[in-house]
Amino acid sequence: MNKLKIALALTPILLCTILSAQKIKPKDVRKDMKRVADWQIEHYKDPYTWDEVHHPLDWTNGALYVGMVKWAQMANDDTYFNWLKGIGEEQEWKLWERTYHADDHTVGQMYCELYRKYGDEKMIEPTQKQFDFIMYHPSQSKLNWGTPFHQDRWNWCDALFMSPPVWAKLYKITGEKKYLDFMVSEYQATTNFLFDTEENLYYRDESFMGKLDNGTKIFWARGNGWVFAGLANILAELDPESDEYAYFLGIYRKMANKLIDIQTPQGHWAMSLLGQDFYPTPETSGSSFFIFGLAWGINNGILDYDTYEPAVRKGWNAMTSYITKEGMLGYVQPIGAGPGKAWPDKTEVYGTGAFLSAGSEVYKLYSK
Repeated sequence: MNKLKIALALTPILLCTILSAQKIKPKDVRKDMKRVADWQIEHYKDPYTWDEVHHPLDWTNGALYVGMVKWAQMANDDTYFNWLKGIGEEQEWKLWERTYHADDHTVGQMYCELYRKYGDEKMIEPTQKQFDFIMYHPSQSKLNWGTPFHQDRWNWCDALFMSPPVWAKLYKITGEKKYLDFMVSEYQATTNFLFDTEENLYYRDESFMGKLDNGTKIFWARGNGWVFAGLANILAELDPESDEYAYFLGIYRKMANKLIDIQTPQGHWAMSLLGQDFYPTPETSGSSFFIFGLAWGINNGILDYDTYEPAVRKGWNAMTSYITKEGMLGYVQPIGAGPGKAWPDKTEVYGTGAFLSAGSEVYKLYSK
């Protein structure tokens, strides 16, 4: 009986060890990405953990498009680009409703990438016009949570994925540094406000500062996933010799070093990053963003392969184990603003986007 108890106790550890050691084959990465992308397109207009279907220009779908573009670029199949282009045409290439709100800028990342492929000015004209207006009429609101019009600036960490990469892409596309200067100034303000220099992680917003969850500071996994993935997407647009690149690289390196220290034995990251013991449920949206960012860093010679590759391998193997036989990515935490719950049979479009982003860099990593 004692031997049986020991064996049962060791089983999860052995499974984690086997999973983390499993080799990753590029052809399998492509296969899993296609399965998840195809399932998501088929179910694009279905409700998930939210009561209503998301608007095509909502941030949820904007995050999906970020990953879907990366898949389209490696799929050797115009189906995916045509699907994305159809959405842009249907929406007349506009951003969504709120002029200043970062969430409503997210879709601009997809517009910029489609412009790069097709060279059609109409794809980015509305975004550029709106961003010009923001620059010349900057919000005067404070970053404190709950002050009037507070989300007209990036005072929650999710925003650092949604809007700054669009500014960086516009800078790269147009060559006009005003877009980069505005973005860096606002990004620095947010980082000075929300970045914890002891833990090298971001608070979701001011309301989490000074609070503890089971004795640990509260750093939301998906919130920091938004930041980390956004950093990779920003750095990809900048001159590696520039001061701006050095600024973002400094934050990126600090976060990367922290992330490999707090990855769970199972390969995912806890929904409250410092609270593994209290949040054992897997979560695939934040974890996929971390995998994307880490793999991107290795692929671009920023992160040491021997140090960081094991975290990517273990993480990717964990993510693919949560895909259902139909092709749905499970364990995506519903829309929220902090640590919560996730289920194996629940998904969300932004989780798919994060997974496809991760796969695009994992494929490159193991194709070398």
